[in-house]
Amino acid sequence: MPSADQQFGPQNLGAPSQMLRRERRNRSPEHAEPSRFIPHVQGLRAIAVLLVVLYHFWPGRLSGGYVGVDVFFVISGFLITGHLMRELEASGTVRLAQFWARRARRLLPAALLVLLFSAVVVASPYLFPLSALPNEVREIVAATFYVENWYLAFSSADYLALAGEPTTAQHYWTLSLEEQFYVLWPLIMLLAAWIGVKFFRGARRRVIIATLGIVTVASFVFCVVFTLTNPAPAYFNTLVRMWQFGVGALIALIPQLRIRNAIGSFVLGWAGIAALLFAAFRFDGQTLYPGYMALVPTLGAAAVIAASNTERWWYPTRALAIGPAQFVGGISYSLYLWHWPLIVIAPSVPFWGLTIYHRVALLVLCFVLAWLTKRFVEDPVRTWKVLTTRPPRVTLWASLVAMIVVAATAGGAWAINAPAYREGVTAIEQLRSDPPECFGAASVLDRACADVDFGDQVLPAPGFAAADMPADEQCFVQLNDSRAVTCEFGSDAPDAPRVALIGDSHGFQLLSTFERIAAENGWHLTTLFKGACPWSTTPLSTAGAFGEACAQWREKAVRELEDGDFDVVFTSALSTTPYSSAGYDSAHDAAVAGYREAWSGMLDRGIPVVTVVDNPVWENDPNKCLRTRGVGNCDGARDELLTADDPLKDAAEGTPGVTLLDFTDVFCDDTTCFPVVGGANVYRDEDHLTVSFLDSLAPQYTAGLRDAMAVGVPGS
Repeated sequence: MPSADQQFGPQNLGAPSQMLRRERRNRSPEHAEPSRFIPHVQGLRAIAVLLVVLYHFWPGRLSGGYVGVDVFFVISGFLITGHLMRELEASGTVRLAQFWARRARRLLPAALLVLLFSAVVVASPYLFPLSALPNEVREIVAATFYVENWYLAFSSADYLALAGEPTTAQHYWTLSLEEQFYVLWPLIMLLAAWIGVKFFRGARRRVIIATLGIVTVASFVFCVVFTLTNPAPAYFNTLVRMWQFGVGALIALIPQLRIRNAIGSFVLGWAGIAALLFAAFRFDGQTLYPGYMALVPTLGAAAVIAASNTERWWYPTRALAIGPAQFVGGISYSLYLWHWPLIVIAPSVPFWGLTIYHRVALLVLCFVLAWLTKRFVEDPVRTWKVLTTRPPRVTLWASLVAMIVVAATAGGAWAINAPAYREGVTAIEQLRSDPPECFGAASVLDRACADVDFGDQVLPAPGFAAADMPADEQCFVQLNDSRAVTCEFGSDAPDAPRVALIGDSHGFQLLSTFERIAAENGWHLTTLFKGACPWSTTPLSTAGAFGEACAQWREKAVRELEDGDFDVVFTSALSTTPYSSAGYDSAHDAAVAGYREAWSGMLDRGIPVVTVVDNPVWENDPNKCLRTRGVGNCDGARDELLTADDPLKDAAEGTPGVTLLDFTDVFCDDTTCFPVVGGANVYRDEDHLTVSFLDSLAPQYTAGLRDAMAVGVPGS
């Protein structure tokens, strides 16, 4: 998160005055005459915010741009620790109320303005999907009170929550984490200073350095361990991230870490920038992060800060001090605040496209809003005499009132739209229980429906499609949970045919439809689901705890299948699942072999397997387009949305005892895939199908299962 601070610099903290006057040939002007404003740190802030913003605009081009937030943490640790140490050495204490009031005046006005904007926008069903409103309101409130990182840490254990659309306030996790740092850090330093005075003969500075060093090392160890065991919540955890602030703090407190030598400063600074660029271009969503990999951007940022010599124009300190870098660094806080909600909201704006031109225009708008916010909100409020000339408690109480106003606005958005939300839920229930004639897949598969024209009908409505999903989330195992959770549905009669449904989220999306099939046919249904973990024996390419949890879940799931005495097993999987290629020519070959090996355990016992070719996967949720552009303007190219070589399809073809269902021609014609088929809204997000549409395929799923049970496995 870009700190709004620009004047805090820790050079020469506690140094004797005679040392400050001492000139050295290889010492930069910054070290000779310390200034609280450090141009190259401001330029580093520009690099950090550009990494984050460009990553969010073009994640495929800058896959590791998320490391920009790590740079901000190091900068904040460096600047804030320097400020606190100066105050400690000048007055013997830190006036906490004044410090927190200054933080509030600097950070809250712009942050609350953007949250207020988001709260107003999400209240409009014309600009935002109604189904997303409850989560939007929760996250706006969490962001308002600076606990968004903990909200995400706890909800990140829910794969289904993460699979949906991001909220306009999601990026506030960094601000929340930094605000918690502003609360904890001065308390830690004050405690260390007291210990130094009380027990170490006034060695306040040394005890503070030792304490912060211990905190930094302990946090780093916790970061590595927790990332390995629980990577999703680790990303947002304050204690996991504290070491990055500590690295910046140690540079502020230990003069020897700030390189004065010209050559050393030159090499260190450019090496730090190179490390940041390496991480930005080479890291991606599969990188186990933060963990030990966070050392790359953290130490890279630390190297740039520590390289202080400015003797030559080609030194990184001089390069980062140029006008454009200073301008971007100056507006970095507001730029960070504005860019994300605009990215989330823009696709829902009528007639706003997703072309490169629209994205560039949106990026320019982000810069304009950032400059306006800096000029007319950040700077004026920071020096507003109504607050600065009064006791700190005035600022703190005013801040609390402003936060309550924003939270109340978000609550009002829910209150206004709650009736419509409940109507949407009711409409989905009615659609599932009594769909129109020839609805959904029937319009393609039933010849009697060939001439039926649904016009512009879209059910469920694009603004509510995300809510059209299975309700039994307790049956879906999430992230690092390796439990093989089984759920039972349908007939309990001893002679009822037994059906197993196993898979990842593309298996789970079938749950409600299969519940109905089981109930209508007198079958007993047992389910086993784990997000992003298909039923296979091939390891995922995902490193760390999730890959291990997936492997453990598979072993337990197989035991459940072996104990279940099933008549047929149905499985489904995301076609783009990342598999390890170890031992094979390609990941595709490994995936094909893994599916076949997993199925063989059932086939060898005479239990047939039924599977289905995966549905199209869109780059963006088609509902964003449908809300603003109409049915005929949101189609996608078949060759772009379908996986060319679906390993599950290739594994099923030619394998005796395996039935392959293929509904590709329902989703697409020869060249085009459609987000709406027979009046049915097909997708609830980029790649998951609505229950309403899947219900329209129930006759085909039923026939596939019935035929497989009738034929069995040849030769068994």
